[in-house]
Amino acid sequence: MPSYLTIRRDAEAEIEVKRSRFLCTLERVADEAAARAVVDRLRREHWDARHHCSAFVLGPPPVPVERSSDDGEPAGTAGAPMLEVLRGGGLSDVVAVVTRWFGGTLLGAGGLVRAYGDAVREAVAEAGTLRRSLVREHLLVLDHADAGRVESDLRARGVVVLDTGYADRVTLRLGVPPEEEARLATALAELTAGASTTAVVGERWVDAPA
Repeated sequence: MPSYLTIRRDAEAEIEVKRSRFLCTLERVADEAAARAVVDRLRREHWDARHHCSAFVLGPPPVPVERSSDDGEPAGTAGAPMLEVLRGGGLSDVVAVVTRWFGGTLLGAGGLVRAYGDAVREAVAEAGTLRRSLVREHLLVLDHADAGRVESDLRARGVVVLDTGYADRVTLRLGVPPEEEARLATALAELTAGASTTAVVGERWVDAPA
């Protein structure tokens, strides 16, 4: 089943190197516009900082979108090592912004590379990770009298319920890995005495259950 990692929660981490402060803000984002909006917001919030370096990775493998910016630091000393930390962790759908307040002492290229990379590593450790998987969307339509019982039982069996809609009947939208579809069919046959089946309506990426 295709899958990849992203961060479990947004996070911040700060390190200090020779009186320079490096604050890494790590946030989950859905697209490039959202990633750039995070950079712009932090630039406004921390207007007194000298640099707001960034890196982001978006989308599933094998060809995610990757961007980085040194924002005035020497070329290759900030955005690239930040991006390498995200790559090394196999992370996607995430933007990292490291805001630097200069402490008066030059760190040199090697010192900058280490500092920017370490700030991102600290934030990743704080954020934690979770796996996103590609599932097929199944629609299941039930009578109101049966819906609560069936939904509860499906959740207990580990089936991901993406959405529940209420009208004349109840519609459950289920996220099912392809290899689990036969098990779902068997469960529904047991729970509804063979009266209900699902229809596949598409695919989507979803977070794995906690």
